[in-house]
Amino acid sequence: MNKNAPIGVFDSGIGGLTVAREIMRQLPEERIVYFGDTARLPYGNKSKDTVIRFSKQIVRFLKTKQIKAIVVACNTASSYALDALREDEDIPVIGVINAGARTAVASTKNGKIGVIGTVGTIQSGAYNEVLKELKPDVEVFGKACPLFVPLVEEGLFHDSVTDEVASRYLSVLKEKYVDTVVMGCTHYPLIRSTIARIMGSDVTLINPAYETAVQLRTLLRSMEMNCDEGQELTLDEKYQFYVSDMAEKFRDFATSILPEEVKKTVQINIEEY
Repeated sequence: MNKNAPIGVFDSGIGGLTVAREIMRQLPEERIVYFGDTARLPYGNKSKDTVIRFSKQIVRFLKTKQIKAIVVACNTASSYALDALREDEDIPVIGVINAGARTAVASTKNGKIGVIGTVGTIQSGAYNEVLKELKPDVEVFGKACPLFVPLVEEGLFHDSVTDEVASRYLSVLKEKYVDTVVMGCTHYPLIRSTIARIMGSDVTLINPAYETAVQLRTLLRSMEMNCDEGQELTLDEKYQFYVSDMAEKFRDFATSILPEEVKKTVQINIEEY
């Protein structure tokens, strides 16, 4: 395997860009091929079988780019499809759940952890299962926050509507006196300041996007598969972006949150894979 090959990153849409952003920051020498399934989002309200089918199609596309590893930058897909992908693939596949769960267990002092995410992620119980494996006596309180995704997609990061919705959702966790909250959807770090303000300064917020980039860096180093430093690549060569719909809207949004300008986004028909 070519250690200078890119890392494949995928999400149901734009939320996974928070993971790509952390990879760019923490592994600046690595190349990335990102796919956002913007034609079929959100994944949070779809069945497990459908999410697995979508995820396998995306991986088949990413492998046409000779990737060396896959990051499932979507909590719902990590909940439903990670095991199926690992069974099928001969390259490393990591999701966003394990890394976030480990950090949450290390952070909590009172053993009460809140998890916010899509309906699919919360109903799957994936975080609950991993957290309990790591610390059997931990109490886990899940709360689905389905409106957060469309609010983020509309760019309403600092808006009274987002404040009101967040207050209603998070009141349940405040009543449980959680001291740690896992942002179990890759969209949620984009409204981190709102969540932090409502939960209060005594509550630690866990961003699985950050933790996943750390895990990826450790994995690549252990396999001696990290890219050579000092490669002379253009931005278009280093970071490639593909979507299944709304390429221009995606490009504008990506440019607004990533450390590098996204000059080109290519729309493909993912159903062909």
